[in-house]
Amino acid sequence: MSPVPPSSWVQRWSHVLDAQASVLDVACGSGRHLAWFAARGHPVCGVDIDTAAAAEKVPQAELLQADIENAPWPLQGRQFGAVLVCNYLWRPLFPDLLASIARGGVLIYETFASGQELLGRPRRPEFLLQPGELLQVCADLQVVAYECGAVDAPARVVQRIVAVRQRTGHPPLAS
Repeated sequence: MSPVPPSSWVQRWSHVLDAQASVLDVACGSGRHLAWFAARGHPVCGVDIDTAAAAEKVPQAELLQADIENAPWPLQGRQFGAVLVCNYLWRPLFPDLLASIARGGVLIYETFASGQELLGRPRRPEFLLQPGELLQVCADLQVVAYECGAVDAPARVVQRIVAVRQRTGHPPLAS
């Protein structure tokens, strides 16, 4: 089985990060995004219930094995130049994710949205973003890019956003 490449959304918007920004990958899974950012010189940190595959793929990554749905947020008080979430949704985590974005930092988020239940898994509403939900979550951030709808290869319905926490006294980021 060939390795799964980084999300095209992540690849497309990686340039928005500051050159040496630290990256937090939430629900990092196999570490495909950790490897992508580490190869570009970013210090990377991943959190997941099982970090074994990520540790093998990205040995230089700081990895935290944690059940982020049933235990306290393991990175309380830490901030990162970028917070990345891909194919994962746990709404109670939104405040912690936003608090983890440093001034000038970026949120890159992509996951399944309402309509996906017609194409396949996930089908349960608690795992599907509602229309405009990420825009509401990011209301206090500067939205650089947002998409919602069906995408190909593989066919799925997603919602994705790139949003920046403004630095005090700086003009908005140009996309």
